Amino acid sequence: MTPRSALEIVGGQPLGGEVAIHTAKNSALYLILASLLTDEPLVIEDVPRLSDVLVALEILAHTGVEVAWQGRDVRLHAREVRQTSAPYRLVSKMRASFVVMGALLARAGEARISMPGGCAFGPRPVDRHLKAFAALGIEVADDNGDFVARRRGPIAGKVVFEAPTVGGTQNVLLASALGDGAVEIENAALEPEIADLADLLNRMGARIEGAGTPFVSVQGVPRLRAARFRPIPDRIEAGTFMLATAATRGDVTLRGVRPEHLEAVRDKLTEAGVRVVDVARDALRIDATGELEAVDVTAVEYPGVPTDLQAPFGAFLATVPGVSVVRDRVYPDRFTHVTELQRMGARLELTERTLVVHGGPLSAAEVHAADLRAGGALVVAALAADGRSRVLGLEAIDRGYERFSERLASLGASVSRSDERSTGPARGASSSPGGASAASSGTGSAVVAAVGDASSASVRRAGTASTGRDGPSPSS
Repeated sequence: MTPRSALEIVGGQPLGGEVAIHTAKNSALYLILASLLTDEPLVIEDVPRLSDVLVALEILAHTGVEVAWQGRDVRLHAREVRQTSAPYRLVSKMRASFVVMGALLARAGEARISMPGGCAFGPRPVDRHLKAFAALGIEVADDNGDFVARRRGPIAGKVVFEAPTVGGTQNVLLASALGDGAVEIENAALEPEIADLADLLNRMGARIEGAGTPFVSVQGVPRLRAARFRPIPDRIEAGTFMLATAATRGDVTLRGVRPEHLEAVRDKLTEAGVRVVDVARDALRIDATGELEAVDVTAVEYPGVPTDLQAPFGAFLATVPGVSVVRDRVYPDRFTHVTELQRMGARLELTERTLVVHGGPLSAAEVHAADLRAGGALVVAALAADGRSRVLGLEAIDRGYERFSERLASLGASVSRSDERSTGPARGASSSPGGASAASSGTGSAVVAAVGDASSASVRRAGTASTGRDGPSPSS
């Protein structure tokens, strides 16, 4: 018997009201890894209780980090590093876990990491991470499917990324912040999560300059200290709520956002006829009650439209009369949502990695989310569709949207979460365990409660680290 959860959504109701945006999962995942760089406590404030975060905390607990929730804050204390690898069962669930390699190299001088897992929408190789480490004098070898990395001296040198990589940039920052070497990064990723990590590391005593630009310099320091830090707001969660509002022709105010992180999304929605108004320094009003028109969208690196919002954008455009074209220059095969949207009556043509959208009315259907952002897209479509839809695959959605149904309901949506028992996987689902419940047992495992709209979890370090095939893995 396996759990089968779903969101039941009766669409056609415009969203209205206000919603507070949580801190960014895609920042928190990397901020917590910084705990490995110091033997003093690190507190990350207001951390979203998502399955990806819980997996990352379990990996840290395995290495010896003391992990404890204090309300919505997480306190991390790496008095010592007991393991320089992590269990494959955790690594395989989340791409972001590969970035633990940099932190372990900085603190312990070695790391054993498996090929990362995460969302299933095409290859996202880590070769740029490995080439960057080699450029810094780090030895990396492949040992039965695990990458084994060792530093023989100071981490120093120049990294030139052939294309910007968020995880690769973060890996280098974590590896080089602690020590006595000097590192230069050219063609670094520009995403706000890079600057957020650098801000935390600098607060801990690091010397990083240029984060958020293509050229970043790091001068290693011998020791990093304790800190408290709050991640930036989640621009992907904010963008999803913006697109859900637009798809339902609603009027919603988002609180706790960084408008400068949402400029590309704002520009495209404005082009489509949505009014996006600053109502405060950290608040935006999304008014989609007027006439809308089709627009073309291409997902690119920051500061462009994020690849994580490409699928939700396609769902919104499927409701807008006219013809739109959607492309993704970051992950060109990220279209697992297309077949499911077609079940809802969306008129879509996917040819040579280009999605042509003929917008119009959508109808309710049972659909399955194959990955996190496909799940966001299906929820957006179901909110706009006529009738009662059932969205399966919540183990994917739980990776990035906390208390999603509860918060949508607060905006007037007719949405509820149901949990069933079934004798097999849902249609289109993998038979492997999902990320909704990262619970584990056995000596040395971190105990993590299941994630759902009830969002309750705790992680504690327990016993001696386990043995067996180990190695961590990066996310969506």
